[in-house]
Amino acid sequence: MSATVKSTSIHPRQKENSGHRRAEALAERIEEGAAGLAAFAEQLSEAEWALPVSATDRRPIGVIVHHVASVYPLEVEAARAIAAGKAVTDVTWDVIANMNAKHALEEAGTSKAATLELLRRNSREAAAAVRTFTDAELDQAAPFSLSFGAPVTAQFVIEDHALRHSWHHLARIRKAVGR
Repeated sequence: MSATVKSTSIHPRQKENSGHRRAEALAERIEEGAAGLAAFAEQLSEAEWALPVSATDRRPIGVIVHHVASVYPLEVEAARAIAAGKAVTDVTWDVIANMNAKHALEEAGTSKAATLELLRRNSREAAAAVRTFTDAELDQAAPFSLSFGAPVTAQFVIEDHALRHSWHHLARIRKAVGR
């Protein structure tokens, strides 16, 4: 069995665009997750919007949706730091817990319309920012305190935070409302 290998030259512009395919795929998945969360949240009644998300997390569902929307800029900032080879050491689970508790108090009366607008805007901006990452930046690793100081890649930070966050909370919200 023989194989014929055809050699083709790649135009420099094609090479440049192909370098962002991974970033584009990540950005599309961020948008997909945010759109799924927004679509589900839009269907919630006012009573459901105010339900605690779980027995252990008493934050109302509306506050959880607002939480997802409001942390996109922080998640992208962390990924950018890692992409630049800078260790992220000041973001710990205790810091996150305190930030979430403060956010819950400040946003207790958040409206569905304002929250969904924030979710759409911030997820769109996060996706646009992720689209600018090069493959080399996505592959860059540095210590990350939320991963116990492990040197993780910028792509991991994007996937584990900006991308996964909406999916994670949507699953918890679905469980809370039983659908």
